Amino acid sequence: MLHIYRQKGKSGGGGLGTGLRLRARDAKENPAKVLAMVLFIMFIISALLLLLLALLLYRLELSEAVVKVAVIVIYIITGLTGGILMGKKIRDKKFLWGFVAGTVYFGILFAVSLIIKGGAGIEPVKMITTWVLCACAGTAGGMIS
Repeated sequence: MLHIYRQKGKSGGGGLGTGLRLRARDAKENPAKVLAMVLFIMFIISALLLLLLALLLYRLELSEAVVKVAVIVIYIITGLTGGILMGKKIRDKKFLWGFVAGTVYFGILFAVSLIIKGGAGIEPVKMITTWVLCACAGTAGGMIS
């Protein structure tokens, strides 16, 4: 969708100007759409990295400790990517939008986990740690974008 706005200082008569210019609707006007797109990309990245981890687990017979560290690295990579994408698209308060992307990503993971496990075996400390990882990685991604 295109918008018309006044461009200051571009008229021939000085003052505020009367020059008109067309611009495309940018991401600041629809952050929910950008967030949905970024979350989709984040879950694609997670799925690909988890598939790679499963292949490595099958081929190399990795220990449980290595798998746990790899999952944490996947959270961080995904959060950083989401924060970077949000920061590049929104361009305003990048760190906050990165935090939002990381937190919503965690929220979806948590909701799916609740549905699958039915609430059994969910440890509050691990849950909070995972949220902090996702939110901080998203925030850092937003700040470096």
